[in-house]
Amino acid sequence: MSDVPYTVRRSARARRVRVSVETDGEVWVTLPKRAPVRAAAEAVRELRPWIERRRRALERAASEVDRVPGTVPYPGRTLRLQPQPGRERVHRRGDILLVPTGDARPALERWYRRAARAEIAPRLDAAVARAGTSYNGLTIRGQRTRWASCSSTGAMSFNWRLLLAPEAVLDYVVEHEVCHLEVMDHSPRFWALLESRVPGWREHSGWLRRYGSTLML
Repeated sequence: MSDVPYTVRRSARARRVRVSVETDGEVWVTLPKRAPVRAAAEAVRELRPWIERRRRALERAASEVDRVPGTVPYPGRTLRLQPQPGRERVHRRGDILLVPTGDARPALERWYRRAARAEIAPRLDAAVARAGTSYNGLTIRGQRTRWASCSSTGAMSFNWRLLLAPEAVLDYVVEHEVCHLEVMDHSPRFWALLESRVPGWREHSGWLRRYGSTLML
């Protein structure tokens, strides 16, 4: 047995054993439907060095992103949390967020999901207008590892957690997905198109790779 704690989940779509380390350091093992339970322990034991490196990287990223206690990031500014007894929904008043007392994270996430549509939709509309393209619907999601997507039908999806990133990073992700309306893959043609629209995209992409794990409430 592995001495690294982990949680097992089954997936009918999984074709192989997959080990992941979540942003909080928790280890998850995804098993194909018919894989034996012992395969999870074997995978964790084999990947223990990688798991430990991943956890150290998450800790370093968290220490490098200095967030003032009692505040949350928002595009272009920092908002201060003000607990208010009896409150159930988050309400913004300037740079102050009135939040429920106790664990306000569920209410905060609901507020960020609503705010994400209001922040991303005009950015997306402006980007497609500049590109001379169009998209087919906008969905706000909350995946842990995927920041955005563009389907072959032009349906756009963005992660609300992007509102916790620097504004330039949010704008980069929007432009990235708009480029996919013209080039669906990540071929040299796609990267050349992205470079023409966001010359500093490598810096923003690198920020997400290094600090994306910190984008949580």
